[in-house]
Amino acid sequence: QVHVVESGGGLVQAGGSLRLSCATSGFTFSNYARAWFRQAPGDEREAVAAIDDDGYVQYADSVKGRFTISPDNALNTLYLRMDSLKPEDTAKYYCAVAAWVRQLLIPSEYTYWGQGTQVTVSS
Repeated sequence: QVHVVESGGGLVQAGGSLRLSCATSGFTFSNYARAWFRQAPGDEREAVAAIDDDGYVQYADSVKGRFTISPDNALNTLYLRMDSLKPEDTAKYYCAVAAWVRQLLIPSEYTYWGQGTQVTVSS
């Protein structure tokens, strides 16, 4: 049974940093596509960053140069380092995984999701 659990969210001032963690179990972590998405109230869920089983990484344009996705295959954990945070980064952040995807940054491609962790950036 696949489990996906996010942690690390919180309240931070603009310009600050946070690191989100996504602990997983029940599948071969390194063989899956793994991604971070986010959703603000009233908005659609949008991609933040993703990595495939070959280590290929994609970022949303809005976070390029500020966010870094990284997997720890030994711990079956996916991280999202977020620097230079802006108020518009405020959202609930979700971790998602899938055995195979056609497009890394499309939410509907992913099979398993966590419950999310809230990130709030104050101005």
